[in-house]
Amino acid sequence: MPLALCCLSHSPLMEYVHPQADVRGRVDEALAGARSFVEDFDPELVVIFAPDHYNGFFYDMMPPFCIGGRAQAIGDFGTPEGPLSVDHEAALAVTRSVLADGVDTAMSQDMVVDHGFSQPLDILLGGIDKKPVVPVFINSVAEPFVPVSRVRALGEAVGRAAAELDKRVLMVGSGGLSHDPPVPRMAQADTEEKVRKLINNRNPSDEARAARQARTIAAAEAFAAGSADLHPLNPAWDNLVLDTLGDPARLREVDGWTSEWFTEEAGNSAHEVRTWIAAHAALSAAGEYRTRSRYYEAIEAWIAGFGVVTATLVPAF
Repeated sequence: MPLALCCLSHSPLMEYVHPQADVRGRVDEALAGARSFVEDFDPELVVIFAPDHYNGFFYDMMPPFCIGGRAQAIGDFGTPEGPLSVDHEAALAVTRSVLADGVDTAMSQDMVVDHGFSQPLDILLGGIDKKPVVPVFINSVAEPFVPVSRVRALGEAVGRAAAELDKRVLMVGSGGLSHDPPVPRMAQADTEEKVRKLINNRNPSDEARAARQARTIAAAEAFAAGSADLHPLNPAWDNLVLDTLGDPARLREVDGWTSEWFTEEAGNSAHEVRTWIAAHAALSAAGEYRTRSRYYEAIEAWIAGFGVVTATLVPAF
């Protein structure tokens, strides 16, 4: 059965910090086009590759990859809260196939996800429970990171598994591009309290969550004003990534991309591009593909090189 792809940046700041009206208009147009693409494809299953931001996954047990047999969204930054409509049998089938393909992945029957999963599902589908999904977590914030070649291998294994399901499957990659919001890092945790929060800070109080949200919004406002000490956005790097992923003949070039290069060129959270790599690799496992639409803009107000890409197999669905 056919596979298709939609990759998009996410940002918890989209409804809290406002770029210029013409920028928001172009974003909305790109997202509307992506929704139309998804509606036309009419997926029977959505496989979404996404990160977490220390809301569901912590250093007490940080897998490089994890497939969710069940999943619950926390509803941070005003995104939808509640259970994702996980296709449990499909998640099991994909997990078994990926493991048999030689890619080590964890599986969770109680996955907790944040805006990295819920925002794109809401944008593209109109909710987190509108279509059957298989959520695939890729660690993109907690160092050390798995080599990018393994991310590509994961994507290809998921793509082969999806092709065996006899369903129309949409591959979604969520995150990036150049991106350095104030997500905590273990290397910079200078108190025992900060270390403990990175190891296990599940179920924070409403006050703690509100304070974290306020800090993120303040950082974005300062970054947009040019007064924040965050890694600058890097449109040249972002477009290099988009060019490479958009050409199936170049996809294996990602194997040479190092974690250090991601951080130095594009910021600590640029590793979220791993979700785009996995999604494109999944599509490539089913055959040659072609980009159908591509939008990109560096948006300081959201601390993100913001992209939206759709692709189909050749011939198209």
